[in-house]
Amino acid sequence: MTQLPAPRATISSIISPEGSLEVLSQHEVNRLKSTSKSGLHDLLRRCALAVLNCGSPTDDSIAILEAYKDFDIEVLQQDRGIRLKLTNAPAEAFVDGRMIRGIREHLSSVLRDIVYVYNEIQHHKRFDLDTAEGTTNAVFHILRKAGTLKLGRDPSLVVCWGGHSISREEYEYTKDVGYHLGLRDLDVCTGCGPGAMKGPMKGANVAHAKQRRKDGRYLGISEPGIIAAEAPNPIVNELVVMPDIEKRLEAFVRLGHGIIVFPGGVGTAEEILYLLGILLHPSNNDTPYPLIFSGPANAAAYFQKIDEFLVYTLGEDIRRYYTIITGDPTAVARKMRAGIDEVTDFRRKHQDAFYYNWRLTIAREFQAPFKPTHEAMRGLALHRQQPTHELAANLRRAFSGIVAGNVKEEGIRAIAAHGPFELTAEPELMQRLDELLSSFVTQGRMKLDGQPYTPCYVLK
Repeated sequence: MTQLPAPRATISSIISPEGSLEVLSQHEVNRLKSTSKSGLHDLLRRCALAVLNCGSPTDDSIAILEAYKDFDIEVLQQDRGIRLKLTNAPAEAFVDGRMIRGIREHLSSVLRDIVYVYNEIQHHKRFDLDTAEGTTNAVFHILRKAGTLKLGRDPSLVVCWGGHSISREEYEYTKDVGYHLGLRDLDVCTGCGPGAMKGPMKGANVAHAKQRRKDGRYLGISEPGIIAAEAPNPIVNELVVMPDIEKRLEAFVRLGHGIIVFPGGVGTAEEILYLLGILLHPSNNDTPYPLIFSGPANAAAYFQKIDEFLVYTLGEDIRRYYTIITGDPTAVARKMRAGIDEVTDFRRKHQDAFYYNWRLTIAREFQAPFKPTHEAMRGLALHRQQPTHELAANLRRAFSGIVAGNVKEEGIRAIAAHGPFELTAEPELMQRLDELLSSFVTQGRMKLDGQPYTPCYVLK
């Protein structure tokens, strides 16, 4: 397990939430205080600590919890609204005793989404989360509650995916791409962590300042298991916490108008397979969705490996869904700008909303939450004797399990207790999968802190 240094200075304080947060009912407050199985205190505590610990070099959520085992958060109900009592919070979240405003905004967003999801979405009769329609509707309502659905704005939101554990050269490249996107009035949406998620926002922020664009969007979408390991970077000015990875991914593809994928590890491969699995659905054949794989010139071999794996598993035709551009940030931005202009024309022609992609068909296998237990991982169907979109879904689940075993508290504990996950596939597919995963390990894309990587999986 990653070892943090001895806990740094801490501060105890009582703060008011930043931004709009409705008064909570006594039932909601009690549930946030409760440490029972149905209570939300532990979830709130883990997510709040990650937000307050923004800037930590580790992605090990258990190590963070151990380093700040005395941290606690309590919701206080008062006549003028709620306040948050923080005990032994990381001092880096404060300046001269006052919490940094951006961190306070993120903390308020976490509280807002936890309360809304667990009291208004889950187990609520109007949201049937066992159906595609019900799930898409739930994602819409969570995003609307968070204020991310911007009416009256032309398409401009570029989703950027990629690894948190990337080289300095790759990080600077993501900044350059973000900069050229920002010069072309494009906004950035990411998973809100470090690395390839932080770089594009920093670049776009500078470009927006040069263009005097005062309403630039830096949207971060996370979920509890990830936010506890990857705290939102400070540039994020809109934060949404989705209840699980599947709803998080659906939020990305329905909000975004185009996607750029930078070099990454299994989490990035999971996202690629998710999106391509959706685009492969026959109902989405005529829906424009610009997708670019990009990195510095020396990332060409990395994307060649990804491309070869995709062609082997999903067929030659898969290449028509993405473009690979390396070493040229300007070309990436121009290509994305042209692609989003095409999206704009398409949606105008079909009278589709700019702020939420209702038209996109997402099959149920890409929506149903996958809990990566040892049994579930062993049972994945990893063979090519099935429709390509179903194989994409199962490969996505395999990579999701590896992400959980790498960085999520529940996954790390499961590996510690029962050993590595076991994956079984047909021989050649197994060989291709092994080569891809081994390349991620060799390139140091499995961990953020530079420690030797111990695989959380075995291939059988």
